[in-house]
Amino acid sequence: MKLKELPNNEKPRERFLNVGSSNLSNEELLSIILKVGTKNKSVKELSCELLSAIGDIRKLKDVNIKRLMEIKGIGKVKAIELLTAIEIGRRIYAPVSDFELISCTNPKNIVNYFTYLFIDKKQEEFYVIYLDNKKKYINKKLLFMGSINFSIVHPREIFKEAYLSSASFIICLHNHPSGDPTPSLEDTTITKKIQEIGKIHGINLIDHIIIGNKTYFSYFENGLIK
Repeated sequence: MKLKELPNNEKPRERFLNVGSSNLSNEELLSIILKVGTKNKSVKELSCELLSAIGDIRKLKDVNIKRLMEIKGIGKVKAIELLTAIEIGRRIYAPVSDFELISCTNPKNIVNYFTYLFIDKKQEEFYVIYLDNKKKYINKKLLFMGSINFSIVHPREIFKEAYLSSASFIICLHNHPSGDPTPSLEDTTITKKIQEIGKIHGINLIDHIIIGNKTYFSYFENGLIK
């Protein structure tokens, strides 16, 4: 049965208004996001097929746009809308808004503020946090994704953003998807290089923090950055 043929009190949007979002099924929630189906299937059918293809609603957090578009009836626009809704949810449940940050000098505070960026990430992501001359937060930037090595993490990009942000200090932050935050030789090589270049440019590296599974490694705390 097509969505428009359903009784009004059974349509997902009407049920949302009548019983609230927490009482809707996964299929109904997806139907609201997807809005319409295709020529040959209703949006409810499309939602069911999406759930069937993914296997579990929670697995949507790990799905990329390419995988979504492999599902018949999910085009680029629908895939983008789904991934946007997921990202909004991720940001809403972040522990603190970036704009509430006052000072980024304590590694534990930094980890608490920014761990949400790496939840359920399957590859390494390298962020740089930019601070003003009082070490107060300006912004953050995701600069690199994938296996961290010097050929990918190039200081030029890091310091270009620092100049654009008028930053005086930086903090590097990346994750180890394995869950073990122990730094690799490559991590240490990159850290030393960034620190050296930062001193030349007058933009000092405060810390490089590696996020693991409910743990972290701080170069500053371990006396490797002074």
